[in-house]
Amino acid sequence: MAWWLTCSKLYPNWKARCKHHACSKTKTPARKRRGFLLPAGCRQNTHASIMASTPPYSGYVCVSLKTRFQLLIAAVLLITSAATWAVFERIAEGIVEEWGLRIAEIQVRYDSARLLQPLEREIALAMQMADSTVLRRWSRNPRDADLLAAAKDEMESFRRNFRDQNYFVALRESGAYYHNNAANEFVDEPYRYSLDPDDPDDAWFFLLIEQGKQFHININPDVELGVTKLWIDVLMHDDNEITGMVGTGLELDSFLEEIVDIGQPGITTLFVDHSGAIQLHRDPDVIDYASLVKPEGQKNSIDLLLDGGEVRMRQMMEQLRAEHAGPEQVLTDFVSMDGKRHLAGIAYLPAIDWFEVTLIDLDELMPVSHFASVALVFSLMLLGALLIMHIALRRLLLNPLLALEQAMLKVQAGNFEAADELPSSEGEIGRVISHFRTMARAIRDNTRHLEAKVHERTMALDRLARHDDLTGLFNRRGMNELLHEVQARCLRDNQTYGLIWLDLDNFKDINDNHGHGKGDLALQTVATQLRAGIRPYDHAARWGGDEFLVLLNPCDRSTLSLTAERLREMIADASDQDGPAFTVSVGAYLAAADTSLHDVLQAADDALYQAKEAGRNQCSIVTP
Repeated sequence: MAWWLTCSKLYPNWKARCKHHACSKTKTPARKRRGFLLPAGCRQNTHASIMASTPPYSGYVCVSLKTRFQLLIAAVLLITSAATWAVFERIAEGIVEEWGLRIAEIQVRYDSARLLQPLEREIALAMQMADSTVLRRWSRNPRDADLLAAAKDEMESFRRNFRDQNYFVALRESGAYYHNNAANEFVDEPYRYSLDPDDPDDAWFFLLIEQGKQFHININPDVELGVTKLWIDVLMHDDNEITGMVGTGLELDSFLEEIVDIGQPGITTLFVDHSGAIQLHRDPDVIDYASLVKPEGQKNSIDLLLDGGEVRMRQMMEQLRAEHAGPEQVLTDFVSMDGKRHLAGIAYLPAIDWFEVTLIDLDELMPVSHFASVALVFSLMLLGALLIMHIALRRLLLNPLLALEQAMLKVQAGNFEAADELPSSEGEIGRVISHFRTMARAIRDNTRHLEAKVHERTMALDRLARHDDLTGLFNRRGMNELLHEVQARCLRDNQTYGLIWLDLDNFKDINDNHGHGKGDLALQTVATQLRAGIRPYDHAARWGGDEFLVLLNPCDRSTLSLTAERLREMIADASDQDGPAFTVSVGAYLAAADTSLHDVLQAADDALYQAKEAGRNQCSIVTP
């Protein structure tokens, strides 16, 4: 516009020349020529017409003005482009950091779930093994040949259910260590060696017993067996006394490949214990083996991996452990590793007393250089902004960026639907918004999928913790919870409830004479008859071994007697149909709500004892 006004003053016949060429701006569209707006029809002859109608020096003045204007535009463009690049680089770094925080949180939760999923199953199975009546009896009398034979069968049944199909059992009194591996090499003679309290390689066993912790997980080489595994150690108790230890081992290489080595450049996943000792890392040489028996100064801790930020990492670990935080709470901060800045995300896994640590190299995972094309777009848009002023700038750049920033803040807060509310835009900014929508939807879908998986796994673990795998009935823990609930309800409503205790007569003879398969079938038959013989709102449980409990509520003496006798007859009739015949002895007790659960269980057990004393296959009913 400045060029147009200047030339109009210097050359009064400008418009006439243009009319002569029939290029009035009302009739002919304007076109760009060397950065100026010229009438389309005059793009070839305008300069010649002006020069022909003006003194020779006047053309020089016009060209000089155009050159200076071009230089001004170039200078403004360069300065603005430099300033824009600096601002863009900072925004890009902020975007990368914001996304890095989200990725770190999601990655930590994902890796934690992937570790806990296989471990919690193995821990639950090892705890069932430690609670085995057969093994606990044998641990008291390890030299009894019959108990040893039954213990071997019991250990083998658990071995086949463990993930890597191996087990170990160590007895406290004798130090005898029993083991069989996935190749089933030691099925006939599982005794391998004896633990020595004076041997440093065996110190873990005696230290764990001294600590009295219910279970422990560590990476430890077994010198005698010549293997290095991730061991799950569970203490075995009998009459509140530690009699030994049971567990299983997971193959370290395959476990690292499946859980830790995710193969994603720029992301390092590791797990450390409460002292910071490295338990799982994709580089086996970094792992701190046998952490339990090492003094603090000799452990391979997470401090060895970092060049800076060790104190902050320790503070986050202490904070999470002090708050009893779960895997869903993730703390993040920046640390230095191998001379480069990394974003560290850390979560506490209280179930195993470990920490999950994810280290993300943002420069490798999301380098700012990938946004160079967007910076070029910014420069081009600035050139347009100089021509059409700040209105176009606000419309094409600032408003979309502001909306994108707000959407990013909402997504960061967990509102993934904000990405769908972004206004539509064109060009590169539109593609960035589209990519942002796609990424937000992908993170939303992945998050929901992960949450669904975690919920599904939690429900499965809850069922595993409260139900017996063989019979499908409640286990001891599940029945204990039901007993407390029913007692509280009966105390509130002033009701009585019934407890029936059933025990298979001569169950050991079935296992010895017909095999454990028939014994399992007998237990399943009892469970089937119990479910069929009680009311829909009553409950049955496998209390342990060959013992079952039935909880009746509401209940009176007549209901208790009829139900107990009916169950005994149904089980006796069902046992004649398939496999060896068997019977049950039944003891029943009608409990008042204010009677303690210990006394109720003891009374039902006494009634069961009376039924057995009366010759088995009998019912004994006791009321207060």
